[in-house]
Amino acid sequence: MTILDAMRHHDLFARWFRDPVSFACWCVLLSALFGLPLDPTQLEIFRQCTGRDAPLAAGYIEAWLIVGRRGGKSLILALIAVYLAVFKVWSDRLVPGERGTVLIIAADRRQARVIFRYISALIAETPMIAAMVVGEITQDRIDLCNGISIEISTANFRSVRGYTLIAVLCDEIAFWLGDDSASPDVEILAALRPAMTTMLPDAMLLCASSPYAKRGALYDAFRKYFGRNDAPVLVWRASTATMNPSVPPSVISDAYERDPANAAAEYGAEFRSDIEAFVSREAVEACVIKGRLELPPMKGVRYVGFVDPSGGSADSMTLAIAHREGDRAILDAVREAKPPFSPEQVTAEFAKLLKTYGLKKVQGDKYAGLWPRERFEAHGITYEPSAKPKSDLYCEMLPLINGARVELLDHSKLITQICSLERRTARSGKDSIDALGHEDIANAVSGAVTGLILQDWSGGTAMLELARREMQAARAKGDAPAPVTKEWAKGSVEWQREQAGEVVPHLPREKIVPAVGGARDTDEEIRELFQATLTP
Repeated sequence: MTILDAMRHHDLFARWFRDPVSFACWCVLLSALFGLPLDPTQLEIFRQCTGRDAPLAAGYIEAWLIVGRRGGKSLILALIAVYLAVFKVWSDRLVPGERGTVLIIAADRRQARVIFRYISALIAETPMIAAMVVGEITQDRIDLCNGISIEISTANFRSVRGYTLIAVLCDEIAFWLGDDSASPDVEILAALRPAMTTMLPDAMLLCASSPYAKRGALYDAFRKYFGRNDAPVLVWRASTATMNPSVPPSVISDAYERDPANAAAEYGAEFRSDIEAFVSREAVEACVIKGRLELPPMKGVRYVGFVDPSGGSADSMTLAIAHREGDRAILDAVREAKPPFSPEQVTAEFAKLLKTYGLKKVQGDKYAGLWPRERFEAHGITYEPSAKPKSDLYCEMLPLINGARVELLDHSKLITQICSLERRTARSGKDSIDALGHEDIANAVSGAVTGLILQDWSGGTAMLELARREMQAARAKGDAPAPVTKEWAKGSVEWQREQAGEVVPHLPREKIVPAVGGARDTDEEIRELFQATLTP
């Protein structure tokens, strides 16, 4: 019995697919997937949805379904799962005590239950299949008497290991999240494929999702396989209206009127052009000092701290401490308190750490009104709300990462969160930076390192640094450092203020302290000169 026979059989699944028109395109997909013949009309649908001339005669063991919302993905995946579990014979490849598994994976267990409920209904409400159930159908597992189980799992590359898999259904893979990798979908798929090898060529890997940003495993598969006649992997892309004509056109047209970019992804199955990765993983990893987990406090070093507060029930509360060396920001310490936690206790712990680095003040989000300020002050730390939103801090951190002007700790969650940041372009044309998931650690780190690099560029610290660089460059060439004259001082001050985007007032001549003849070649002499130069 083919899957189309089972789909149309009155004693099996016909009542789930009563409207042939609504499932006409899905029948084309199922035919291509299982190597069934297509008539000329179906072949034209296949070409439109795959960019290929014709399907492979043997069918496919891996398929990526890029389909708009409410297109019917979940029901079709459930049908395939039940068909493979019930109508295929696996016993010749299973040893005694081994069970083959159909694994349903989604971002969380709650989302995975959408497909699982369809599977449960297809089995429990079909008498000849219900008789195969061993024990009871639970919320996340069904055992059949033929040695096959159907289970729910979550998008974690550790939890999917150890199975013998006859089918994997990856639901909404474009939206998977994880703390272990910037691209958790890739790692999960890498863990799944070996578990299917002994069940080939009948085992199937099916990944279905509405599209999102132009990155991740879904987009990679689309770029690599869509439109390629000889590719062993099938990529099927179709809009909601194509796959499910029963969705009212007015619903879709209203969505396009409200937000064209969002509707094009949700209903049109188009990858979003208004969202892109904020920074490449390669650039972030180039800034990571391997094996460096934390730096101890050092005497004579000026540190800054930035905290991302939280009420303790939903988001983490995080702290980052950093210092500056030349034109580089060095991340010294990161702390994260995961919910649930006591804000009072965490504030006390953060304050204690700040004091070990000689800090009496910390900057942070304007979160939750006055409570962070009051609680930190109770522990002897002044809390200053940041004048900039986190999106601006991320924008200022980008050139530091791309220019390798920041040293990051070897902290996997920090790397993940920075890599998961996305740049969105609103209809107004303004860009904003945000994450698909959590970003608490990245927020604290961006506040600390950007504050370090951008502070004092119109003050004496910047002038001292610029003079030091020029001296080092001259000495590297074997030249004597040039004298630090009043003209150099005035021009450098104005130039640095221009770089910071400030209005540049011309300094009154009487405020320029004449330089003592000869080159200034000690830090203290340079410091004295510029402190005097910039004194009102």
